Amino acid sequence: MKVLLQTLMLLFFFVLGSVAYADPIVTESTSNSTVTTKGDNKTTVKSPPPSAISPSINSSNSDLCTVGISGAVQTQILGISGGSTVRDLNCERLKLAKTIYDMGMKVAAVSIMCQDDRVFRAMEMAGTPCPFLGKIGEEAQQEWDANEDLKPINKEEETRKNDKLEGAMQGIGLVGILLLLL
Repeated sequence: MKVLLQTLMLLFFFVLGSVAYADPIVTESTSNSTVTTKGDNKTTVKSPPPSAISPSINSSNSDLCTVGISGAVQTQILGISGGSTVRDLNCERLKLAKTIYDMGMKVAAVSIMCQDDRVFRAMEMAGTPCPFLGKIGEEAQQEWDANEDLKPINKEEETRKNDKLEGAMQGIGLVGILLLLL
């Protein structure tokens, strides 16, 4: 049986091998062609103008009492960018008062804070009036009552109104410039 199996296998490989090495069928054909092409190409590249990028203003230093403001405007013709810083007066007042207080001059530190109308009114309502030319307590209250014109006024409210008016004027000016550019 073993001999029969071996014989069948040899026969299988012999038949398979003779088929694999058979001559292929070859056909030949020849063709010639000529192609002539003529054309004109024109390429126009249109790109937008460079972008106006507003500058970054670093205000991460905690010892500065400023706020950075920047902006940019871009049209098809012109780009404008700019930036600035704005002082924070309340921040400056707080830093000054803290520095003076740390030097041991508590009355002077309170006097700096009393330049703010809100603090001045709060001190009066608490029954501890702001110092007046070195006088404190009831003597200071008498001096403030006698000199009403020296009391701090709400300057911040006036400043906010002026800032809003100035901001509106700048906005109108920028819109006018943009309309001229278009």
